[in-house]
Amino acid sequence: MTKHAGYKLSGGDIAFHTLNYAFFTLFSLACLFPFYYLFINTISDNELVRIGAIRLFPRGVHFGNYAKLLSVGDIGQAILVTAGRSVLGTGLMALASAFMGYLVTKREMFARRLVYRAIVVTMYFNAGLIPWFLNMSALGLTGSFWGYVIPSIVAPFNIILVKTYVESIPAELEESATIDGAGYFRVFARIIFPLSKPVLATIAIFGAVGHWNSFTDSIILMSSQPKLYTLQHRLYIYLTSTSNLGALMSAGSGGAISEAAIASTLNMRTMQLTVAMVTILPILMVYPFMQRYFEKGIMIGAVKG
Repeated sequence: MTKHAGYKLSGGDIAFHTLNYAFFTLFSLACLFPFYYLFINTISDNELVRIGAIRLFPRGVHFGNYAKLLSVGDIGQAILVTAGRSVLGTGLMALASAFMGYLVTKREMFARRLVYRAIVVTMYFNAGLIPWFLNMSALGLTGSFWGYVIPSIVAPFNIILVKTYVESIPAELEESATIDGAGYFRVFARIIFPLSKPVLATIAIFGAVGHWNSFTDSIILMSSQPKLYTLQHRLYIYLTSTSNLGALMSAGSGGAISEAAIASTLNMRTMQLTVAMVTILPILMVYPFMQRYFEKGIMIGAVKG
């Protein structure tokens, strides 16, 4: 018998904890391995990557693919566009969600219930893709960077999360500020917003991941503006280009495809892997630092929602 945290563990407890740790260790490794495998393929010798010789460890390590990626003009522009929409879109969405979530908790707000229900309804019903595109076109948001940002500012689910969180803040804090003459904006800026960091961090994760990974709106709205393509859109273009040329090669063309085209395909493959790594790396770096806020914000919505 072994003493643990003030009580004795039986043989069954020890076996359970051992299996539990072993299972989750293997599960974590299984989740991390695809990212590791992708990374070692981007830094290994391109020829070895082509023939599938890279298994568990990198071979012929080099970082030339990343240097080449940065030298491609459209990739650099796509990174700037994606980073810009992620930062600006997430910031505006978090601010708007925080203020709107705070307002719908005020009983004195005109038509508060009607407004809140109208927000909730949009989570379940929408007009569809074509009416959405026609609306964006009528608003002049096609071919414009703001087409990425403005539609995402109001997010119903985020407003619900903030509303639930604000209702958990002691009302005495707001009452004392009101007695001292503070208005809604000052109460929000000095009390509500600073105390809402956990739920706002949760919203920021949702928003940043959504903006960073989005490419459908880029395909639909920015067809006439290649300079505004997102990084995911560029990755999609590389993927389809490689697939199309690969299909021609596998079908056989009697030598119609030149060696230069084949070399281009192989190079495109390695660049595709590199772009994929650059695409997922920021989220992998940010999430561990935001995880504790994410869990707290979600649990509040789960318990009180």
